[in-house]
This record gives sequence, C-alpha cells and structure tokens, in this order.
Amino acid sequence: MTIVPGVFQNAILISAMTAWFFAQIIKVIVNLLLVRTLNFQLLFSSGGFPSSHSATVSALALGIGKYYGWDSPIFAVAAVFGMIVLYDAAGVRRAAGKQAEVLNQLVERIYHGPDRAQEQLKELIGHTPLEVFGGVMVGIIVGLLI
Repeated sequence: MTIVPGVFQNAILISAMTAWFFAQIIKVIVNLLLVRTLNFQLLFSSGGFPSSHSATVSALALGIGKYYGWDSPIFAVAAVFGMIVLYDAAGVRRAAGKQAEVLNQLVERIYHGPDRAQEQLKELIGHTPLEVFGGVMVGIIVGLLI
C-alpha cells in the first residue's frame, strides 16, 4: 500500500480532518450571524466558537475507540491526548489570550492610542468552556457519522 491512497482511505484521519473543517466553517457562519460580516480568515484562525482543536481530537478519539475498541491502548493514548488539548484550549491558551488583551490595552494607554509601530498581540487564541463543548459536540457528531 502506498502512502497517498492509504491516507485517503483512513476513516479515522478523514473523520478528524472533517471535524476540523466543519468547526472552521461553523465559525464563519456564527460570525456572519452575530457580527453580520463574512470573514473567510476565520477558516484558518484559532479561537472562537466552536473549538476546532476540540472537534478534531474528539473525532479522533471516537474513531479510534470505534475502530480499535474502547479498551485498546491506542484509545487510551487518544483519550489522554484529547483531554490535554481540551484543557489547554480552555485553560492555558485562554489565559494567554487574556494576557494579550491586557498588554494591548497597556500599550494603547502608554501611547495614548494605538501605536502604529507596535503590532497588536492576538487576543483570541483560547476558548471558553462553551466553545470547547461546542467543538466536542461537532467532533462527536462527525465521528459518529463517518
């Protein structure tokens, strides 16, 4: 079996990537509904609802559990990996986003307005628990369908 055809026949990989893709598409739709702006840059951004990281690892773990068994060592690895990603998305990365927001405000106050020479730090890099939950739901739905 060659690599390329094998990759396109890997249902677990296809499930995980499809979950990521749908989560990113949903971000564009949610932004369109809430802000009334069609922003295709959201297709490649982190943060927002739903969490594409959460969707990806949820579909991955679900696919591995379905295919290899819920008691398999590889499912245990995927589940622990998924828990770390979920914790990181809602914990560490969210805290980093809040810190970036505060730093951007400090720079703006120091320079009495936005400093054109200072690039603003990205603030939307983490997720709220609801965004993580939404990503998990997308991952589970895609994982069950594929």
